[in-house]
Amino acid sequence: MNTTDAITALAALAQESRLSTFRLLVQAGPEGLAASKISEALGAPASSMSFHLKELTHAGLILPRHEGRFVIYSANFDKMNGLLAFLTENCCSGASCVPAPANGWATTD
Repeated sequence: MNTTDAITALAALAQESRLSTFRLLVQAGPEGLAASKISEALGAPASSMSFHLKELTHAGLILPRHEGRFVIYSANFDKMNGLLAFLTENCCSGASCVPAPANGWATTD
């Protein structure tokens, strides 16, 4: 992944509805969810969800596929893993990293 792709992906995730959508699709796994199910699960209007799904698709973070008259969206795990690899590529200059606390967030104190 290059810097431009990483910035595009991070910008797409830097919005509450899109981040929630992406996390829901990661949880759903490769099977994905129909757009209507995503809207329902997040309590978002279909028109807003359509915009957010388009943004996440443009960033390459989710993949749409047609099944009959439905569009099913799933997380693009290759892109997600590429972004994580890009962000941690030079982590700790090759030294062992301190494990994160149980809540998943590192602290500075």
